[in-house]
Amino acid sequence: MDILKERLLKEASVLNSDVLKVDSLLNHGVDPQLTMEMGREFARRFAGVAITKVITVESSGIPVAFATALELGVPLVFARRKKTLLGEPDAYMERVPSFTKGIVTDLIVSRHLLQPEDTVLFIDDIIANGDAARGLIRIVEQSGARLAGIGIVLEKSFQAGGRTLRELGYRLESLVKIKSLDNNEITFAE
Repeated sequence: MDILKERLLKEASVLNSDVLKVDSLLNHGVDPQLTMEMGREFARRFAGVAITKVITVESSGIPVAFATALELGVPLVFARRKKTLLGEPDAYMERVPSFTKGIVTDLIVSRHLLQPEDTVLFIDDIIANGDAARGLIRIVEQSGARLAGIGIVLEKSFQAGGRTLRELGYRLESLVKIKSLDNNEITFAE
């Protein structure tokens, strides 16, 4: 997506060779028009797949996952990172390390939101090491639902997450692949 690349070059900040700050685009501020365009692109890439739900992880994946679900005409489910007073005691739960937060968090999905007859599309904002993605995939598998594929806005291809998921046989579509953040510059993969 050329528009996304242009916006990244203009608005993102390279904090170091591993971390890209995209606050104005994805994980603090949201551009609704760009977000809807990303949702349309994911819907186009997964057209023809009988998806019944879109799933993501709170909170940064929600806007793009919502846009994708809206374009596909299906419900959105998001994994919570914290238990609530109303949560189910036997919800699906996986512990995963967070690359950007530097901590271990829980991913929690209520059992009634994922059924064995569901075919889900996992949408998220960024993939680095892929720990959150693998945790959510385990939840989908526990539910008996089928994972149609994974859509990622920004894949840091210099880290193992996307490559590992592809090697495991998952279909992973990235809107933008970043080859490097060295020398405080964003270098895109072709």
